[in-house]
Amino acid sequence: MALEDAKNEVDVAFTRADARGYACENAFAGATSFLRRRYTKDLTGVDLAITGVGFDQAVTNRTGTRFGPRAIREASTLQPYDRPFGWGFDPLETMTVVDYGDLAFDYARTADFPGRLTAHVAGILAAGAGAITLGGDHSITLPILRAHAAVFGPLSVVQFDAHSDLWVDDDPGRIDHGTFMYKAVKEGLVDPARSVQVGIRTDTPDWLGMNVIDARTVHEQGPAAIATRVRDIVGAHPVYLTFDIDALDPAFAPGTGTPVWGGLASWQAAAILRDLAGVALVGGDVVEVSPPYDSAGITAVAGAHVAYELICLYGWRRRKE
Repeated sequence: MALEDAKNEVDVAFTRADARGYACENAFAGATSFLRRRYTKDLTGVDLAITGVGFDQAVTNRTGTRFGPRAIREASTLQPYDRPFGWGFDPLETMTVVDYGDLAFDYARTADFPGRLTAHVAGILAAGAGAITLGGDHSITLPILRAHAAVFGPLSVVQFDAHSDLWVDDDPGRIDHGTFMYKAVKEGLVDPARSVQVGIRTDTPDWLGMNVIDARTVHEQGPAAIATRVRDIVGAHPVYLTFDIDALDPAFAPGTGTPVWGGLASWQAAAILRDLAGVALVGGDVVEVSPPYDSAGITAVAGAHVAYELICLYGWRRRKE
């Protein structure tokens, strides 16, 4: 599609004939798939599937992240006109990226949710596609990691967050966004020596061997140095990147359930993500976008940009291979 097609083209999430390329329909109208990608449940020939998980049972303070996937998709309508600035390649031209829609689950059977999500992501991976997930609270990352670790083995995790989510929780039946990483390490899904948490600014009694780069270190050393350190830690190991939007300072992302001051600026996060080009990204998510607490929608805008950067990181690696 070209810009002049906007007068005739709309709802390309359903009507587009080609799964690759950019979209130029009017940003204020049309079906709001992520980046106007084709909505489909057919993963034949698909490189990367975007999927939403509207779950927020496990939150500390402000609910509403169940609306995160919807808000991120809406915010992404400003992005699909041109290739992403600064990357130097066209991920939507070189890969087939689709919107796989959302996970279906029974909200009244909370205990069944983790297994359903693991199976959902496992199905995407079994079809030969990668998965980028729009959340949802941060508890969703644990079932997703289970699906990825079954394919790739213990993962290097790069976690952008204000919180470590390493609080002790040895009850396998609990679903908690503050203990998902503790369980992931204990289950052997994550190799802590090859993993790193960026932007942390809350205390943790036991880091379980994880590498930690707190927010002050990011501010003092700068994005380029932080990205270099992250790349050194993960090496060539398969990487899963999870981005809790509260890694950003509340000035840049007020719409989250657990805001903590002193966080990353959006430009810092953007620069670090860009400089991680080349890591062996196998999947990722952006979580904790809670639109009811941000009438301006800037948190969803940040979430949409993070998800696009994850697409680029995934595509950069595929391009090199």
